[in-house]
Amino acid sequence: MKAAVLTELNKPLQILEVEQEGPKAGEVRVKVKATGVCMSDWHLMIGDWPSKLPLVPGHEAAGIIDEVGPGVSKVKRGDHVIFSFRPHCGHCAYCSKGRSVLCVGHNDTPGIVMYDGTTRIKYNGEAVYQMSRIGTFAEHVVCSEENVISIRKDMPWAQAALVGCSVATGFGSVARHAKVEPGSSVLVVGCGGVGLNIVQAARIAGARRIVAVDLLDNKLEYARAFGATDTINAKTDNVVKAVRGLTGGLGVDYAFDAIGSQITATQIIEAVAPGGHATLVGIPAISVTAPVSPFMMVFQEKKLTGSFYGSVLPNLDFPILCDLYMDKKLNLDDLISRTYRLDEINDGFAQLKAGSHARGVVMFD
Repeated sequence: MKAAVLTELNKPLQILEVEQEGPKAGEVRVKVKATGVCMSDWHLMIGDWPSKLPLVPGHEAAGIIDEVGPGVSKVKRGDHVIFSFRPHCGHCAYCSKGRSVLCVGHNDTPGIVMYDGTTRIKYNGEAVYQMSRIGTFAEHVVCSEENVISIRKDMPWAQAALVGCSVATGFGSVARHAKVEPGSSVLVVGCGGVGLNIVQAARIAGARRIVAVDLLDNKLEYARAFGATDTINAKTDNVVKAVRGLTGGLGVDYAFDAIGSQITATQIIEAVAPGGHATLVGIPAISVTAPVSPFMMVFQEKKLTGSFYGSVLPNLDFPILCDLYMDKKLNLDDLISRTYRLDEINDGFAQLKAGSHARGVVMFD
């Protein structure tokens, strides 16, 4: 099969003919139909998140089960599925408490190999690793049945793919994690795929004022289309000062950092009102830190939390998000600015870095 393989950091992905082993016990083989071009893949490609190479990136995707291994009971051949890039062992302390995005049941193996410690892809006889044990920049993926969620068959492929990361992360951070209340004020810093879904989730939750921040005017236009009531260009305005100006000097009730940097993390902490909740959503380079004032946090009773993968419950939430889309309550169509073939994937990352669109999606036949 063909796969886009990262063979060297800070170099374009290579479209290679690789060999793929079939599914073993508890595993499935998925024909990939669509996969998103996401900043998380880029972090791997430039070394922000260290990993072994060669590796197939890609983690936001949907496809059809075309083969199942022994013992598979959760899905069957022909099912339409969305990939979940987090495992769900079902028995560790976190899975037992309904916090499967923090699953530690497979921590004895790195997150780039199968649970038995081996790989399913080879190139010239050498092992090729898979991002998050899935690596969806490929025509087919072999992975654990834990990593796929069955969905309705009338869900379009490109939109289904986005549910697997940007939609789940953005929507979940609002609905599952922060639990934004009706009538509240919300700040969203960063209007890419995740940020736009935070904006529309806040709108659906009934937020009265939604302030969107970005460096690019076209991203701010997207944010207004998705429900932002106010926009701030951080190139020309002081974000914290502007937010306080919009909120009677106090700040917002909820703030979300969808970028992941020292500057943006500091902004959301300073921009929330006393008693407010600031949530870190975007994942930065592993070396990034940010200053926090314990004095301010204590005396103003501010809350700062992190939300990984939107704190979602993939088995439950992915089908719900698909239903919301099909019922025209969730806008996924306008997230997709452009589609690509697999051999155009490097162009997709160039457009991602330029900030010229909301989300690009690689489509397969």
